[in-house]
Amino acid sequence: MRLRTFAAGVALAGTVSGTAIAFFDVLSKEPVPPELAQAGSWMPQRPEAPRSLDIPLSLPATAWVEDTPGFGPLPLLQAAVVDRPMQAIEPPLLTWSRDISSGETLGSLLSEAGLAGADRAEVALALGAEYDLRRLRPGNSVTVVSTMDGSPRTVSLAVEDGVRIEVLFGEQVSTQVVAPDPEMVTLAGEAVIDTSIFAALDNAGIPARFAVDLAQMLGGTVDFRREMAGGETLRLLWRETRVGDDKIGQPDLAFAALEIGDSLYEIVWPDDGSGQATIYVDGEVLRVFAQPVEGARLSSVFGRRTHPAYGNVRMHTGVDFAATSGTPVRTTAPGRVSFIGWRGGYGRVVEISHGSETMTRYAHLSAVPEGLTQGQLVAAGDVIGRVGATGTATGPNLHYEVLVDGRPTDPLSDDRLAEAAENEVDDTAALLRLTAARALLTENLDSEIAQTTTERL
Repeated sequence: MRLRTFAAGVALAGTVSGTAIAFFDVLSKEPVPPELAQAGSWMPQRPEAPRSLDIPLSLPATAWVEDTPGFGPLPLLQAAVVDRPMQAIEPPLLTWSRDISSGETLGSLLSEAGLAGADRAEVALALGAEYDLRRLRPGNSVTVVSTMDGSPRTVSLAVEDGVRIEVLFGEQVSTQVVAPDPEMVTLAGEAVIDTSIFAALDNAGIPARFAVDLAQMLGGTVDFRREMAGGETLRLLWRETRVGDDKIGQPDLAFAALEIGDSLYEIVWPDDGSGQATIYVDGEVLRVFAQPVEGARLSSVFGRRTHPAYGNVRMHTGVDFAATSGTPVRTTAPGRVSFIGWRGGYGRVVEISHGSETMTRYAHLSAVPEGLTQGQLVAAGDVIGRVGATGTATGPNLHYEVLVDGRPTDPLSDDRLAEAAENEVDDTAALLRLTAARALLTENLDSEIAQTTTERL
């Protein structure tokens, strides 16, 4: 039915079209140009029938329709799924840090940091396993890292020489000691002495404690009060151990040059830990000397003083060097061990005989090496004990005496010990050390001057 309707429509459309063409043809009064009539009668030629090509086609006998691969629907693409666990979102952390002040305890700081009582007890127990908490001093710092609800993650205690003890909270509480990786830095400075060596060093920004080292080394050679008129130039080269910008421990002198009158006094300290230093006058070896305690502070001089323990005025028969307990004590000159033991207020003592007239005494020691025996020969710089506070002492220090014919004399001014300390020295090697020290001093002083000039510009 639909086909018949469609055909009738086509016939009707053809009749109408033909009628319209005829109508417009009648209306047209202008004759059709021959060229247009010829173009209108043009018809395309019919294409030729294709010629058949006889091309033999042979298929292998084993080719069967069922052997041809089938073409089924393509499989849907599958998205690769990686089995990765979701990363846990770390909660925000809070960091609290403060130095310990005088009179404060570790517990009070941890409480201020917001730690609960059980956590404070656990931290104290963990830190105490690695460090004696009785040694805490003002300036030690505590750092606490915790979550927003106050649960600790890490607690760090910074102690001496850049060492940190860290308590880590996880499935189990663990403790680790983090030691710094120090760097040795060499520095140089120059000072003009007007009133005292101590004041000159302090004004020049050089560690004033070096005045003690110079007094020990030159006390038996130079009378500072009489020979120095003021205006003398002192040049120093020293070494500092640093971790970043922080200084670790105490600085050590490496070289000193002091002009007094027409004489040049120079001292070269070794870097091999022997403690033996060589003193030169005008470029020639004078003697070799070993300080009893390296880097100590001169806390009391020879002469009458108010006794720190008894409070009355008494004669102080030696000099005291304040230092940390356990600091090595070294012999100042070669000799023979004449006594090891206890002497009343002196506490534990070691005495060294330097010939028939001179003897040195080292008192308030905390310990003596196991191998040290009476009658044993020792060289300058040998360790014969450790700084302590035995006997009548208000704190760790070395009481150092020099006795001549049994009578105490000022260790920093008497020259008889210097005579006892004289020994054979390889002059060639000693002069080579002096030349190297002078060159290093000049190099570092030039560097300091250049840096200061640049900063000013």
